[in-house]
Amino acid sequence: MLLSAFIDRGIEALAPLYPQPEARQMVLMLCEELLGIKNYTHIVNPEYELSVQDSDLLLGKLDSLSRGMPLQYALGWADFFSLRFKVTPAVLIPRPETELLVKEALEQAGRISRMRAAYGKKAEKVKVLDLCTGSGCIAWSVALNLPGAEVVATDISADALDVARGQDFAGELKARQATAPEFVLSDVLDTDQDFPYGPFDIILSNPPYILPSEKEQMRSNVLDYEPHTALFAPQEDPMLFYRAIARWSRRFLSPEGKGLTEINEQLAGPVCEVFRDAGYPNTEVIKDFFYKNRFVLYYK
Repeated sequence: MLLSAFIDRGIEALAPLYPQPEARQMVLMLCEELLGIKNYTHIVNPEYELSVQDSDLLLGKLDSLSRGMPLQYALGWADFFSLRFKVTPAVLIPRPETELLVKEALEQAGRISRMRAAYGKKAEKVKVLDLCTGSGCIAWSVALNLPGAEVVATDISADALDVARGQDFAGELKARQATAPEFVLSDVLDTDQDFPYGPFDIILSNPPYILPSEKEQMRSNVLDYEPHTALFAPQEDPMLFYRAIARWSRRFLSPEGKGLTEINEQLAGPVCEVFRDAGYPNTEVIKDFFYKNRFVLYYK
């Protein structure tokens, strides 16, 4: 099969699920990653012939994509904060919007680190807790961009923690003289459990916050493939996870610490109220690059 013929076939197969430009980009990325070619190879070399082995590999992946599997699961990775993360259906696919949470966390942690620099070698390390870590994209991104920080990350899913621990950043850790996060199996809703860590300067979280009533607005490649336990909050109690995060913060966030959590854009007001009721009178809603309510920053 010619490469150009596969690309045409792939775009046609994905057309029922995606706009034509997105379908084309997905097929070209699939070819780039699996064959090690450029996205214009079929143009400069229209006679490029696929081997039987490559053809079978591509057609197998295309079949999965045409049934709705996200491209990131088909490839086995997703880019996030200039890092490449392994992903499986055990974890959510990292979203570009969540990069803003990491950016804000690093800015807050940087201020703390600069304040402590005056103590020299006696300066305490910045300590960060990441609740509901999933793939570990937040925890790893903070740890690798804040050398010297101690990062602890939790999740209720052992499979998710296997993915998070299995991220291969050995080279980056050595080059940046950073410390890998510690990943801990823990249920965020069990707010009274023994937890021999902390206090923390920064607490981060990206909890389940989509309501079941919003399913009709979701693409099938998300709804049918990504883990529902990481996506959905109870319809009858949308603040369940935020109350738990507030309780964790009261237990483990230092008096001068900052908390930052991702939110459902429709629920910014109630989330702020949860944290104010928990003793954090200062709450700020941070918008994403689509100008949607995306995070709540809370502190005393």
